[in-house]
Amino acid sequence: MSLQFSVAPWPSILKVTSTLGTLLILVIGVAAYRAIPTPYGLTHTFGLVIALTLPAILVISILFVVTGYSVDAHNLYIRRLISSTRIPLDGLSQIWFEPEVCKGAIRLFGNGGLYSFTGLYHNSTIGRFRLFGTDLSQSVVLVLPKRVVVITPATPHAFVEYLKHHFPTAKLGNKESVF
Repeated sequence: MSLQFSVAPWPSILKVTSTLGTLLILVIGVAAYRAIPTPYGLTHTFGLVIALTLPAILVISILFVVTGYSVDAHNLYIRRLISSTRIPLDGLSQIWFEPEVCKGAIRLFGNGGLYSFTGLYHNSTIGRFRLFGTDLSQSVVLVLPKRVVVITPATPHAFVEYLKHHFPTAKLGNKESVF
């Protein structure tokens, strides 16, 4: 049996960046399409690829938006519109609510605010981590044997308590005691 957790509601900054990003990408995509110089040939094909790449970014970002989380006896599932990302929780050593954990983080690869914050990030506090979230002030840190994962459930304290109950060997850690 798995328990469902809602993702934190979108904060204003995510709403603004998503709206402005969507408008900017659509306007540039339309402008690029209208600027294609010839109706055929290599130049046309190249222009068409450029013009269609931008809307493709929007579609991919929408399809991989974080919609919630599920936890069963062994796994955390990051729910998305078209699929789920499974994260094995075996060896979970620490978990804690940390609203400041993403401050100063550098995005190494991923999405930095177009409908969600997802990808590989790094900061001086916890090192390299995978982020799957919306409202970064609701961040929960999970320390696993081979990686650190940060998620943003709508009820972070309930999420931490649930995991602590089901993984009693996991410490209720904090950023000072990660490594």
